[in-house]
Amino acid sequence: MFPLWSAHGIVSLEVLPRYERIAFEKSLVAPQGQALAAFVCPGHPLLDATIDLTLERHRDLLRRGTVLVDENDAGTQPRVLFYLEHSIQDASVTRTGVRRVISKQMQYVELDTAGNASHIRYAPYLDYRPLTAEETHVDAILGRPECAWITKELEQRALSHAVGSVVPEHLSEVRNRKLELIAKTEAAVKDRLTKEINYWDHRAEELKFQEQAGRKNARLNSGEARKRADGLEGRLQKRMEELKLEGQISALPPVVLGGFLVVPVGLLAVLSGKPAPVMRSTVDNLAVAAKARAIVMEIERRLGFEPVDRENDKLGYDIESLIKNEGRLRFLEVKGRAAGADTVTVTKNEILYSLNKPEDFILAIVEFHPDGSHKAHYIRKPFQREPDFGVTSVNYDLTELLERAERPEKED
Repeated sequence: MFPLWSAHGIVSLEVLPRYERIAFEKSLVAPQGQALAAFVCPGHPLLDATIDLTLERHRDLLRRGTVLVDENDAGTQPRVLFYLEHSIQDASVTRTGVRRVISKQMQYVELDTAGNASHIRYAPYLDYRPLTAEETHVDAILGRPECAWITKELEQRALSHAVGSVVPEHLSEVRNRKLELIAKTEAAVKDRLTKEINYWDHRAEELKFQEQAGRKNARLNSGEARKRADGLEGRLQKRMEELKLEGQISALPPVVLGGFLVVPVGLLAVLSGKPAPVMRSTVDNLAVAAKARAIVMEIERRLGFEPVDRENDKLGYDIESLIKNEGRLRFLEVKGRAAGADTVTVTKNEILYSLNKPEDFILAIVEFHPDGSHKAHYIRKPFQREPDFGVTSVNYDLTELLERAERPEKED
């Protein structure tokens, strides 16, 4: 073991100079006939060290930015997306003398040609792809009149939007959760330590009375019992002070790490002189998608849940549904398809979210029949593995998915 230094100081004292095997999936940690592997996941010192060193050496690339292509946008108006780092701190002080950071998030703010700013909540770049070598050069894209609005001032506009909208939301989310936890902790600590203090107070009085009567306890005297009671009083006071500091929560200013240009595939077609790409069939248009979500939300209400449409937030799912008696959320990605369709297209974001929340994620497919009727299918754990690095979306066989589907009425 050895300490590893980075831009943030010592990364970990647990990074080994050599690993016999590492694995990124739990199922591969201990395969039969092979040595046990270190499970590399968020929080593992090797991964943390690698990320820190990569950022230390190549952080300037984030500031330079890049161009990514949105293959689901047939329009010709580009967008600019900035990514920011935002932290929430409390009043506790770490061993290095700085206030403790209790939450750190990457935030994404997108700006369009009309000057509108929006908060994109979930790693949007995963659904885009880089320019290929055969496509138009970056300089040609930036020289187009459609990109004339892109100036250095955009960064400040993105930062202002983050300060006005994104930061308060992050702060409120963390503060509400943290204060609720602190209140529970404070009640539990008071209850436990007060009982112990009362016990030792009572024990000290008992021992004092016995000593006055000439019956001394060889193992414990009243002074020792009183000392324990006083020590617990000190512990209680110190813990209450610590919890008070933990409750003093404040937001640090957001920091812009970099940004990139999002080019619609329709603009690339214009630049190359090709016809504009034809997007998916009418069952995938916005009206049908909204109809499918409305159907699924009504099903959720009928099942006794409280659904909220989050499609515009681009979180990796369309509907957030509260299970009231458990206080737990389940997440539904909704797809509308004509009966007899061959495939369902799912973005990389949606697949990754389903794998991150396997017990709470549902793929809901609504089949629309020619006679105007429809049928909804719920599929648990619809995807088995994450897409390859360069993949932005995947087509799944609709028939195979429906073979694993269940009726919504059977859920929960």
